[in-house]
Amino acid sequence: MREYWTSLASLLGVFAFCQTILQAVFPPELRFASAKLFNRIFHCFSSYCYFDITEIDGVNTNELYNAVQLYLSSSVSITGNRLSLTRAVNSSGFTFGLANNDSIVDTFNGVNVLWEHVVTQRQAQTFSWRPLPDEKRGFTLRIKKKDKSLVLNSYLDYIMEKASDIRRKNQDRLLYTNSRGGSLDSRGHPWESVPFKHPSTFDTLAMDPQKKKEIMEDLQDFANGQSFYHKTGRAWKRGYLLYGPPGTGKSSMIAAMANYLGYDIYDLELTEVHNNSELRKLLMKTSSKSIIVIEDIDCSINLTNRNNISNTSVSASRSYYDSELRGGGGGCGEEGGNTITLSGLLNFTDGLWSCCGSERIFVFTTNHIEKLDPALLRSGRMDMHIFMSYCSFPALKILLKNYLGCEECELEESTLKQLEEVVKVARMTPADISEVLIKNRRKKENAVEELLETLKVRADMNEKSGVDMRGENGVEEEEEQEKRALDSESPKEESETEENCKEEEEEVKVKTLHPDMVGDMVGEPAGMLVNTWVHMARERLVIS
Repeated sequence: MREYWTSLASLLGVFAFCQTILQAVFPPELRFASAKLFNRIFHCFSSYCYFDITEIDGVNTNELYNAVQLYLSSSVSITGNRLSLTRAVNSSGFTFGLANNDSIVDTFNGVNVLWEHVVTQRQAQTFSWRPLPDEKRGFTLRIKKKDKSLVLNSYLDYIMEKASDIRRKNQDRLLYTNSRGGSLDSRGHPWESVPFKHPSTFDTLAMDPQKKKEIMEDLQDFANGQSFYHKTGRAWKRGYLLYGPPGTGKSSMIAAMANYLGYDIYDLELTEVHNNSELRKLLMKTSSKSIIVIEDIDCSINLTNRNNISNTSVSASRSYYDSELRGGGGGCGEEGGNTITLSGLLNFTDGLWSCCGSERIFVFTTNHIEKLDPALLRSGRMDMHIFMSYCSFPALKILLKNYLGCEECELEESTLKQLEEVVKVARMTPADISEVLIKNRRKKENAVEELLETLKVRADMNEKSGVDMRGENGVEEEEEQEKRALDSESPKEESETEENCKEEEEEVKVKTLHPDMVGDMVGEPAGMLVNTWVHMARERLVIS
């Protein structure tokens, strides 16, 4: 054994002597050139090529490095043996990543690639305005040379898109509202935000399952339809109109849509917007992958049906002259000077400015769809009209499961039959039924009994008051009547209404120039008052 160690020591001494001779005979430049030549020869005969993705590119952070780290976290969390665990700021999820100097195999379009996380110590740094970390981190991608074009053309783009989706899902969703009076926050933005924590989902939404499935499929087709919208030359946006009685779940539907797609919500308060220009600026400051909501649009500002303009022209003319006599301008109202027009709102949802961004959803809600102008409801602005009806039997079963944990099989068949019969004619909203279930959520039997009694009482009240109860197809018939009411406004009638509006505006302008005719339009007292005001103004001009 002693002879063995003696031989090993002699061999190491020979190696050290040879190394000393090599360093003395061959200068560092020659050794570097030899190593470089050896690497080139090796790569020529190798079937692989390598790409280095460093964390810091010069002094700037490499975005591709962060994208690869997020992308690999989706597969590393399942197949990796040693992982690094992180959680970013404003993130609701944990991110798994490759540990130092660990590797993983990924597959893309049937091609296998190898990722290796390389971490080395950085050499002594010189003076720098931005100190670099002590460790030098990066990823090395090894692929076969024949697959080089495939990887560079599509694989890296796929990684960037996948990382963006993961980042959006991990981050907390935000609920934005426009600042009061159009003011800006400390960063100069017109939107104020709070974390969006609404728990509503399509699973908990009290609605007909078939209709929910159609909405979910439409939302998914929109989110995945970037190439389709680009190919057809359409802006990547979609409009939804939610209408129906109060308490039918319109706000819960918006929250479910945001949670399903992972989008932020912009709750636009039209009463705080002064004019059309400010409305466009708000749209430009919204981000992609967002839902822009205008709730109760029929109550926000005066955007009613233009067919009623002829009936209100006299009152509008009177208010114009009243504002002139008070010394005010005709462009601002008494309540903060809100001058948003229907044309401005239409351009906001379907005009050129609506294309400044992508993947946006516009959602309008109203309790009275008949009050809205047909131009606001046509396809392209509101693509999908969703009628939020009274609670049906399928929706009632969802509420029983949500609040009481009752499955359909746990209730007696006779009780289910009574609920199915009475809920058709009770015409109660999901909000009313939820209130009954919340009070007795700890006692399932009492809750079901009280709910059944409440439904019977409401059904009897409807029968005595003569409310139209249309049986099983009542909801569908009501929805069809709403649609027929909207379809009755043909494009021809709409254009005629626009011409009538223009004619009435011209008449008002003419009568403004000829005050002697004002008496015919706004009444003799008002006409005399305007004539007196005009004559006084003329006398002042003559005197001056």
